Amino acid sequence: MTAVETTWEGPGAAQRLEILRETKTIAIVGASNKPSRASYFVATYLLSSSRYKVYFINPVLDEILGQPVYKSLADLPETPDLVEVFRKHDDLPGVLDEALAVGAKTLWLQLGSWHEEVAHRAEAAGMNVVMDRCVKIEHARFHGGLRLAGFNTGVISSKRQVLA
Repeated sequence: MTAVETTWEGPGAAQRLEILRETKTIAIVGASNKPSRASYFVATYLLSSSRYKVYFINPVLDEILGQPVYKSLADLPETPDLVEVFRKHDDLPGVLDEALAVGAKTLWLQLGSWHEEVAHRAEAAGMNVVMDRCVKIEHARFHGGLRLAGFNTGVISSKRQVLA
């Protein structure tokens, strides 16, 4: 298997911080009501540990974490600043089309999600693009929350650290 050459370079830490600082509303496309899913974990964190207004997008659900779920980005009551995507690779061009149609400023593809064509198209249209990064992790990194989430403790061990 040959490695795929990547040509797109994402924003650095300072730019990601600026994107998160400027963001007021986040729409999670592909949000799930299953606690085992990454989108649910991220949604729980954003609702409890951030100032963002969070919207959920899933065409088959009505409610997640007590919040209404919208069928599409076009159904939202306001334009999201940031569209965070938890969808399979082949769905990403369509999600970009929806994000562009509603006027979102940032397209953020979750960990493990990378689509060069989508990134280039989004940037050409004036959007910020972040790929293969988690909004929850990035927010926690910039706001001192990684330690609380069990990351960045400075200890390498398989045993849980007991703090006094």
